[in-house]
Amino acid sequence: MSAADWYAHKSLGDGLFWIQERFYQSGNRANIWLLRGTHQDVVIDTGLGLRSLPDYIDAKGLLGKDAQKKNPLLAIATHAHFDHSGGLHQFQQVGVHSAEVDALANGDNFETVTWLSDREIAEPPSPGWRARHYKVKAVQPTHILQEGDVINLGDRQLTVLHMPGHSRGSICLHDRDNKLLFSGDVVYDGAMIDWLPYSCVSDYISSCERLMGLVDSEQVDQVLPGHNNAFGAKRLHRLASTYISRAGTCPAKFSTFAWSALAGVALRAFNPRCAC
Repeated sequence: MSAADWYAHKSLGDGLFWIQERFYQSGNRANIWLLRGTHQDVVIDTGLGLRSLPDYIDAKGLLGKDAQKKNPLLAIATHAHFDHSGGLHQFQQVGVHSAEVDALANGDNFETVTWLSDREIAEPPSPGWRARHYKVKAVQPTHILQEGDVINLGDRQLTVLHMPGHSRGSICLHDRDNKLLFSGDVVYDGAMIDWLPYSCVSDYISSCERLMGLVDSEQVDQVLPGHNNAFGAKRLHRLASTYISRAGTCPAKFSTFAWSALAGVALRAFNPRCAC
C-alpha cells in the first residue's frame, strides 16, 4: 500500500491541515496536524509511521510551491506514545520535550506504550505485515523542547507549554496570536488517561488548572487535540474542571491504581525486552 492510500487529509484553511491514517481504525488513532508558516512548516504528531508521512505530504503538495525556500519540515511530538511518535524517524528535524528524549533515542517501547493489534489495522500496509512486529523506531531528536520555547514559523509562533500528567513529557503548542491550542493527549474530547507508565495524577491536576487559566484569560478559542474532534474554549474548561473534581475521589484513585498495575504488566508482556 502506498503512502497516498494510507493517509487522508482535510484543509482547515490558513495553512492548517488535518491528516489521519485511514486504515488504523482504533480509538488510539491520533490526529496529525500540519501547519504552514512563511519560514518554517511543522507537523504535530506523526502517527504510527507504517507508511511515509513525508512522501504523502510531498505527493499532495501540502507544503505549497515555496517549500524549497524554507527550513526542512519539523516534526514535533506532543509526547512519546507510539500513536503520536511512530513516524518521527522519517523526518530530518524532530522535536520532543526533554523529559522524553531518551525514550525516543533508545526506542523504548515501554515508555512509548507500544500496543498494537492486527484487528486495529483494516488493511495491512505491506504484504505479510503483522502487528506483533511493530515497534517505535529509535530516533535522536534534533530539537529538545522546554517550557516557554518558541517555535518561529515566520508569520506565526508556537509556544511550548509543558503539561505533564498523561506522560512526563506531554506538551501543548500554543499559537497565542490566533488563540489555537494543539493539545496532544493533555486534553481531548474523551476520558483523560492518567494510568500509563510515567503518568502522574498530581501533575495532571496542575496541568488542568493551567488549561482552565488559559480559558479564563481568554487565550484559547479553539483546541486541536491529539484524538477526536476539535472543540472550543468552554468545552476545554469543562473537560479540565471535570478531571480535577473527579481525580481526588476514592473511586478514581482506585481505578487509576488498578489500571496502572494492569497496564504495566501488559506492556511488559508485550515488550519483553524492555529495560524496565
